[in-house]
Amino acid sequence: MIEIGPNTSISLNFALKLESGEIVDSNLGADPVNCSVGDGNLLPGFEKALFGLKAGQKADLHISAEQGFGAYREENLQVFDRDQFADELEVGSVVSFADAARGELPGVIVAIKNSRVEVDFNHPLAGRDLVFQVEIHDVQPQVSH
Repeated sequence: MIEIGPNTSISLNFALKLESGEIVDSNLGADPVNCSVGDGNLLPGFEKALFGLKAGQKADLHISAEQGFGAYREENLQVFDRDQFADELEVGSVVSFADAARGELPGVIVAIKNSRVEVDFNHPLAGRDLVFQVEIHDVQPQVSH
């Protein structure tokens, strides 16, 4: 039986949880998702934690913040002038900015103070240890094209 490792394709169900047990995302009870190991679509720490698992196995994989979405960084909090935004602003709203490469960079409004708006560009799960509950359905060698 093939183990998950580099150059494998996998089919799995998962639940992404915080250490508290709160479920952040899940496809448990739904159709499994298919992924290719090494294609950049899986969180690197999660992908590495899957290595060695086989079809039919279930596991709880503990991923540190550093191996997950990274540490929370104070420098990712930015303050902007209020007049740079449209009229409707609410704390908790996600706003989109263009980064230096013209890619989309989402930020969450965390405070609105007089003429200033504070935006957090950290990933919402940055600084959080995570638990992935997984059920592996299939593991196959990747087919080269």
